[in-house]
Amino acid sequence: MEGRGRALAYRTIGRVLSLSINVGAALSKNSRGVSAATVARDATGKFMGASSVAMRGIIEPKTMEVLALREGLALAKGLSLNRVRMASDCANAVRCMTGGSTMGAYGQIIQELREDVKAFPLMESVHERREAIHDTHVLARSTLASSFGRHVWFFDPSDGVCNSYLVT
Repeated sequence: MEGRGRALAYRTIGRVLSLSINVGAALSKNSRGVSAATVARDATGKFMGASSVAMRGIIEPKTMEVLALREGLALAKGLSLNRVRMASDCANAVRCMTGGSTMGAYGQIIQELREDVKAFPLMESVHERREAIHDTHVLARSTLASSFGRHVWFFDPSDGVCNSYLVT
């Protein structure tokens, strides 16, 4: 599958954190299916876990990106982490998470996320280029065709989720 074993650049922004969680979303053009996915890696780039949630009916890309942030927080809680860096390629979602407006179609979700973030001693939300979180988007696209609901991987990455990084 695409991305399996592929080396991608990995970097840590700011403080050294225990885990980096990349989040992303995919929307189907034909079936109205949507997916939010997350991939978690430790500071060396080693795969720690991934999750995705597939559903139907949401057609607003920004809402799906915010739901991907929520999925990322759920994965961080599931892995019992306390120092997390969460990266998204949606600048508006990151801006809202870090103090921007909570108005709009996804305002209630942002308010919920801001409350959930308080449970972490250190949570950093950053914007990354899409290429930097490629494996997350591969996972999101691949779960568009799967059954609806949540899918979680803790030890072995799903096909298409790369498992090697070059640390730079």
